[in-house]
Amino acid sequence: MSLPETSLPDNTTILIVGAGPTGLATALSLLHHGFRNFVIVDAVLHGENTSRALVVHAATLEALDTIGCGDDIISQGTKVTNVEIGTRSGGLASPDIAYLKQYTRHPYAIVIPQNLTENALGTKLASFGVPVHRPLKVVGMKRNTENAQLTDVTFEDGRVVTAKYVVGADGARSVVRTTAGIGFTDPMGEQSEKANLAQMVLADVTFDAPAEDIRFAGTLSPNSFFLCVPMPSTFNEYLVANGHPSLTGQLYRIGSGVPMEDGEIPRSPSKEYLQDL
Repeated sequence: MSLPETSLPDNTTILIVGAGPTGLATALSLLHHGFRNFVIVDAVLHGENTSRALVVHAATLEALDTIGCGDDIISQGTKVTNVEIGTRSGGLASPDIAYLKQYTRHPYAIVIPQNLTENALGTKLASFGVPVHRPLKVVGMKRNTENAQLTDVTFEDGRVVTAKYVVGADGARSVVRTTAGIGFTDPMGEQSEKANLAQMVLADVTFDAPAEDIRFAGTLSPNSFFLCVPMPSTFNEYLVANGHPSLTGQLYRIGSGVPMEDGEIPRSPSKEYLQDL
């Protein structure tokens, strides 16, 4: 759902920087509590452009229920109640998420790629008439010279918004967090012995094997890991609706750690590169 373009205000009480799942949920929560004096911006021209994040757990679904979005997420994802974890030689554990039924009305995890999550939350936000201002990349923040309780946020195009509160929902490399001096470091240190998991590759693939033989599973090894997750059919539909070739087979998300000694991961890994992992 799209909205007519609106001008960016000079002042607001709350400025939300980042329109991914966190920023969108923040905006919807403010609306739920009857608060509308906020602005949400994002650095990219088009959202819903990545499917990296994949699983929504019970506690998150309960939080989304409070802002009327839980059912929207559930309807577009796949419920998972069991995960198989093992090695190449045998199984290690098979957690039963359904055990949570005595504690929550969501005794499962939902497999849903991030772009579908953003689509659901973004559609809900647009239904309230709230636009996401794009593309607006934050490049600086400083105290307002006339009122120390306010912050001037400067964007790459030179525009400035003055806000009482700034929400940094702009990802792992948050400009807001960095500018504010809020730390976000690896507790193991940069030279961790676990550096073999310092980088990983993700891909959405199809397999030659029958679909029923491939389930949500993780395989561990001394130097790495491999994860395979069946994707919901709604992901195929979303991709086709957004210009991708027709997809009729079952899609899977795979993820694997890549040791640093193997070099930098290619930007667009080939089928052969993934197969070698």
